[in-house]
Amino acid sequence: MRHKITSERARDLHKELRDAKNPHLADVIERNIEIIALLRRQAIKSRSREDVLADAVTCFSGSMKFAYLHVIWFGVWIAINMNLVPGVKAFDPYPFGLLTMIVSLEAIFLSTFVMVTQNRQAAVAERQDSLDLQIDLLAEYEVTRMLRLVDKIAESMGITDTHDTEIDQLVEPVAPELVIREIERQQKQR
Repeated sequence: MRHKITSERARDLHKELRDAKNPHLADVIERNIEIIALLRRQAIKSRSREDVLADAVTCFSGSMKFAYLHVIWFGVWIAINMNLVPGVKAFDPYPFGLLTMIVSLEAIFLSTFVMVTQNRQAAVAERQDSLDLQIDLLAEYEVTRMLRLVDKIAESMGITDTHDTEIDQLVEPVAPELVIREIERQQKQR
C-alpha cells in the first residue's frame, strides 16, 4: 500500500520546517531530513500485519529482556527438574528432552521471523540503493555538464592555460556498466 503526500500535508510540512529552523543547518538539509523521516514513517505505516508481527518478534527476541527471560525460564526449569525445589515434582528429568524440543521449536520460529524481517529490510535497502544510484548518476551528469560549461566560459574569455588531461577525461560521460566491470575485474585479481 502506497501513501502519497497530499498537497495540504506538503504545505504543512513546509510550514513546520520554516517554524523549526535550525540556524546551524541549511534549509535544504532540513528539508531533506524531513523528507527522509517522512519516507521512513510511510514505510513503517505501509507494512503488512505479518511484517509488523515479524518485526515485533525480532525486536523482542533481540533484546536483553528476552535473554533475561530465558535465563530465568531455564534456571527455574532446571531447578525443578533436578529436584531442587521442594514440593514440586520433576516433569522433565535430565537431559531435559522436553526443554530441548521446546527450545528447538522456538529457534525454528525465531529464525523464520528474523528472516522475514531481514528480507523486508533488504528490499528497503535495495530501493534506497537504487535511489542513491539514480541521484549519483544525475549528480555525475550535472557535474560533467558544468565542467563543459566552465570549459566553454574559459574558452570564450580567452583563458588558454587551463588544459588539464584529467579535466578532459572528467568531461566525458561515465558509463556505469564499465565502472562495475572494472571493479569486478579488480576484485577477481585479489
